Amino acid sequence: MRFLLVEDHEDLGRSVQERLRLEGHAVDLARTLADARAFQTAATYDLILLDIMLPDGDGRHFLAEQRRAGDGTPVIVMTARAAVTDRVGTLDMGADDYITKPFDYAELEARCRAILRRRGGVADTRRRCGDVIFDPLAGTVEVNGEIRELRSRELRLLEVFLGAPGRILSKEHLLDRLFSFSEPVSDNAIEVYVGRLRRKLAGSRLRIDTMRGLGYRLTEG
Repeated sequence: MRFLLVEDHEDLGRSVQERLRLEGHAVDLARTLADARAFQTAATYDLILLDIMLPDGDGRHFLAEQRRAGDGTPVIVMTARAAVTDRVGTLDMGADDYITKPFDYAELEARCRAILRRRGGVADTRRRCGDVIFDPLAGTVEVNGEIRELRSRELRLLEVFLGAPGRILSKEHLLDRLFSFSEPVSDNAIEVYVGRLRRKLAGSRLRIDTMRGLGYRLTEG
């Protein structure tokens, strides 16, 4: 998944970014609303983590802009404002969740997972595709009864493929879903992760086909 984190406090922003990256997410960190808008012109996000008090304005104005434009990207507001009126007002403006600072990183991660589950409309996060059972919370795939653990980016890559079975996904698209703008990425990064994921799926009916010059496609054989 790709997240947009809008937070002007440098230490907090970097800490949240690194925690979410350990979960396998690509996280772009914007310290101003102007930066956030610029990021949105260049990438599509699955979730926005939004501070309220920013150097160039109120994050709630940014939230209102998103909703007026018909952008339904889930938004979790992060703020030190704990008053009930602040929470109610922000949720009524279109926020999907609200967490007060200081917060525990594990709670923030759990809230992110809950938002993404609701967005997918499922309570049970396990997904079956062919003879593979994928559990993103456990970070595993089950092939013919055998449990195989996935590393964080292998997990996210499989999520991307399962979200578009049968479609050709370009290398550029996969890079966009797995890495943020600030992360150094080698030229063969996608090939490496696709190779690892293929090994985890070995023995199943799922295949990741290389479409030369075009990208990759998940198929069931």
